[in-house]
Amino acid sequence: MTKQLSDCKLGDDEIYAIFEAFERSNPEPRGELEYTNEFTLLVAVVLSAQATDTGVNKATRELFEIADTPKKMFDLGVEGLEGYIKSIGLYRNKAKNVIRLSEQLINDFSSRVPDNLKDLQSLAGVGRKTANVVLNIAFGQPAIAVDTHLFRVSNRTGMAPGKTPLEVEEELIRRVPEKFSMHAHHWLILHGRYICKARKPQCYRCIIREWCRFDPKTPDP
Repeated sequence: MTKQLSDCKLGDDEIYAIFEAFERSNPEPRGELEYTNEFTLLVAVVLSAQATDTGVNKATRELFEIADTPKKMFDLGVEGLEGYIKSIGLYRNKAKNVIRLSEQLINDFSSRVPDNLKDLQSLAGVGRKTANVVLNIAFGQPAIAVDTHLFRVSNRTGMAPGKTPLEVEEELIRRVPEKFSMHAHHWLILHGRYICKARKPQCYRCIIREWCRFDPKTPDP
């Protein structure tokens, strides 16, 4: 994790200024996965593990036209589902998980996606990160899902340094101002995906560079 973990935390006023800048730039940030309802969102997020949103969207457009409920998905079966998602990495294991979680939703939750962390994490293929994405997008809860992008930005900037995703998540929940808590997840992920990139962050394009602790900043190209 070279040059990832900042030794200096940002102050509360600096964090507030960062999120003000994010809000001015993108008042209503959105995730990039395509979905039609809470169930298809859950499936899309499960499929997106170690895969790009673009690749998942390409595979699920046709899938969600015919299987947008737990029952329809379960009826496809593992082999049937594999035919739609074989372009996605780890598709065989993901197909098993999606069919299993569809069965769990039918049997244990009346075919409805649960709206709490504990029940979501009881579903096949659903970890804490996936559950938090669903809680934030589907149910409007100020949850923060720490993926590699968000982990990198939180550490580089000094906003919420941590050695594990859970440490970063807990620190962000504590430090992100309530006013910005609903969209913080998306702002930080999108910033890491398109600006604060892993190998060569584009500091010359960064709207929060004046507060960021990352050093040295990458120069203009």
